[in-house]
Amino acid sequence: MHQITDSLLSIVVPLYNEEENAVLLTRKIHESLIGYNYQIIYIDDFSTDNTRKVIKEMNDDRVHLIELKKNYGQSLALAAGIDYAEGEYIITMDGDLQNDPSDIPQMLEYAINDEYDVVTGIRQKRKDSLVKKIPSKIANFLVRRVTKLDIKDNGCALKVFTRDIAKDLNLYGEMHRFITLLAHLEGAQIKQVPVKHHARNAGVSKYGLERVFKVVADMMLLLFIRKYFQRPIHLFGIFGFLLIMLGILINIYLLIVKWGFGEDIGTRPLLIFGLMFILAGIQLFTIGIVMELLIRTYYESQKKRPYRIKKTTVGGGGA
Repeated sequence: MHQITDSLLSIVVPLYNEEENAVLLTRKIHESLIGYNYQIIYIDDFSTDNTRKVIKEMNDDRVHLIELKKNYGQSLALAAGIDYAEGEYIITMDGDLQNDPSDIPQMLEYAINDEYDVVTGIRQKRKDSLVKKIPSKIANFLVRRVTKLDIKDNGCALKVFTRDIAKDLNLYGEMHRFITLLAHLEGAQIKQVPVKHHARNAGVSKYGLERVFKVVADMMLLLFIRKYFQRPIHLFGIFGFLLIMLGILINIYLLIVKWGFGEDIGTRPLLIFGLMFILAGIQLFTIGIVMELLIRTYYESQKKRPYRIKKTTVGGGGA
């Protein structure tokens, strides 16, 4: 039996072209949270259909609509919703009805009664295509192996956060897929619970194979921040030392060939090309990390947010 609480809950749901799902999702949330004090925060990520219109026509005082000025992606849409949220507990979920709001009370029980900072779902009998399942399994495996954090389903959007943990999360790129890991790095105590998973009710999935590469890139950045943020010399210094040693060995080899055997070394471009490729790869990776850190510093040092809100409405009226 879950504990009915007077604490305000904030349900944060990013939406992009979900006009056919918004009304039904709202109804299911209401049915699942009878007795709770809550607000539903829909973040419209610049939908091209009638999502905004459908939400406003509900005239529901519990529903808050944040309209972004352009399409920023799910991570920044989530960030906008979390920044806006007023609840003591912040709940995130997808807007396609694949997550089931009826799982929220059980998850809240762990968060409230057992004092977990994050309660995250493990999707049971997942109703997704192989295009989504296989990359997800690979990402989950890599996160477990590299970080030693045993999260079975990083991709499940249904999560319950305490307010302080949620507000400290800085989401960029595709980082919403590693939001549990980000919370772990903030010292969160995490509980995993089985949750239901449904096939998409309507609309089209926004997931494509190209997003796999974005996820991998973001995971590499996250691992760099986790392990080497305060001591980057331990990463780049080792690479630099190895490259210097490799260059010295190559030069010694070439000297032996030239002076010991009298061969001409000026016509051997292969080793030079190999070194150039390695150095170019390291430079590109380094530039990517430096640029990402500069972007974070720009926004966070000036307390700016990497998204812009066009309008906020509550219950169908202006706010």
